[in-house]
Order: sequence, then C-alpha cells, then structure tokens
Amino acid sequence: MEFFGFDIAVAVLAFVVILVLFAGIKQVSQGYNYTVERFGRYTRTLQPGLNIIVPFIDRIGAKMNMMEQVLDVPTQEVITKDNATISADGITFYQVLDASQAAYEVRDLQRALLNLTMTNIRTVMGSMDLDELLAKRDEINERLLRVVDSAVSPWGLKITRIEIKDINPPTDLVEAMGRQMKAERDKRANILEAEGFRAAEILKAEGEKQSQILEAEGEKEAAFRQAEARERLAEAEAKATTAVSEAIATGDSRAINYFVAQKYVEALGQIASANNQKVIMMPLEATSILGSLGGIGELSKEIFGGSGSQKRSTPKTTPSIPADS
Repeated sequence: MEFFGFDIAVAVLAFVVILVLFAGIKQVSQGYNYTVERFGRYTRTLQPGLNIIVPFIDRIGAKMNMMEQVLDVPTQEVITKDNATISADGITFYQVLDASQAAYEVRDLQRALLNLTMTNIRTVMGSMDLDELLAKRDEINERLLRVVDSAVSPWGLKITRIEIKDINPPTDLVEAMGRQMKAERDKRANILEAEGFRAAEILKAEGEKQSQILEAEGEKEAAFRQAEARERLAEAEAKATTAVSEAIATGDSRAINYFVAQKYVEALGQIASANNQKVIMMPLEATSILGSLGGIGELSKEIFGGSGSQKRSTPKTTPSIPADS
C-alpha cells in the first residue's frame, strides 16, 4: 500500500510539472507579437519563437498581427467645395509597429482606423473642387496618407498607403461634364481651324509679296535693258548720221537717197500697221525704192566694209535736161 501511494504522488508531481511547463512555455508564430500581463498589468512583449513566462502569474494579453494588413473603406457621400455631391470609396494599408501601443492605446483598432480614414476622406475631398478631385487623385492620396499616418502614430501603427478607388459623380453631373467637354473640344477645333486659315492667309500674302517683288525686279531689269538698247540705238544713229553728214560734205548724193529711202520705208510701215487701215491703194514706184535700197547698200559697204587704202569713187553727175522753150 505504501508503494501504491508513492506512485500516486509521483504521478501527481509529474502532472504538476507538465502543467507548469505548459503554462510557462509559450510559442509565438512568425508575424505575430504577444503581450504579457502580470496581474492585469502589461509587462513585456513576446517575439516569434519559444518564450518563457511565470506560470499562473503571467498570462498572454493580446495577440497582435505585425504583418501589413488591408482595410476596405466603404462608399460614402462627399460634398465638394463647389457643392457637388459625389460618392467615393477607398482602401487603406497599415502595419502594427508596436504591439503594446496597438493593444492598449485604442480599443477596437480596425474600427477606429476605419472611422478616422472616412472622416479625413470627407475633409480632404470636401476642400477641393470637383475638377480637382477628378484630376488630382494622386494629390488626394498623398494628403490622406500624411494626415492619417500622423493621427495613428500614438497607436503604434504605420499607414503605408491610402488609395481612393472610385469617385462617382451624379448622372446629371456626368452628362453636364460631357457637354462641357464637347463644347471645349469644339472650341479648340475652331481655334485650330482659325489659326490654320490665318497661317494660310499669311503664307498667301507672303507669296503675293514675293511675286510682286520679283515682278518689280523683272520690270526694273527690263527697263534697264530697254534703256541700254535705246542708248546703243542712239549711238548707232549718231554714228550713221555722222557718216552720212561726212558723205554729204564730200558731195555724195547717195547719202541723201539713204535718208529719203529710210523715211519712205518708215512711213509705209506706219501706214500698214495702223489699226484702222485694212486695204492700201496708192501709186507705188517699186523701182525707186529698190534703187534707194541699192544706194543704201553701197553706202554701207563704203562706210563699214571698205578698206582704208581704197579711194572713194567720184560721184557721177546727171546731165541736166534742157527745159522746153
């Protein structure tokens, strides 16, 4: 009987030891931190792995998830600065940095974070116009992140990201915005069309200006050439007149025939070229003109083609015919 009681004592002692070990050794999973309370007061934080606490005196308080977590922000209505009512929702990413603060500084951590985020969404978006909300979503996210992260810092949290998912204006407002966008695009199209027409008119005017400049330069060059031609013609006339004058001075009658034939031919040319003259009927001695032209040819040969050693021929005198008595 004595051995039987001893066996019971040993069994009870073993049970107590196992119970003490089970109560004093705690295993913490990766990504979690446990808080330890002694008589209801926080003492320390257990890290991932095996940890030893005082059995029956210390106990596990809160089991905090230290990994980054996601919190959905439900849709809520927001009134913008220009009194437009929109609906917006979002998403928040946060991480617990201090398990003791997250466990003992705030009650119901996720609910507190959700309400704080929704309140700041209304505050930030309500201070902006509708056009700014639709165009500056990155700025909204940055302002929300800065404000909310500063507010939850005493709770041992770190806000990593806050994203606005959807911004939904009312249907009538969307239709008005569509009409406004269409009007704006029509305005830009009209401006571009007017600018194109203006550029075309400028190019056309520049082309006409350049054409007039070139035409004026052409007329200037033509006038210069005409003046030069008249000058050379006048020099030739002067040279011819000098030669004829010298011939007349020496008694050559062919010089007189040259001038008479020249004026005769010029007069016939003017008569033939008149607009109001279609048919010319007049007596014409062709042999006289041919004789005059022959005299012009001989005179030209003597003036321009004859050598210096050749002597001038003595003009023949025509015997006078006695008048009838």
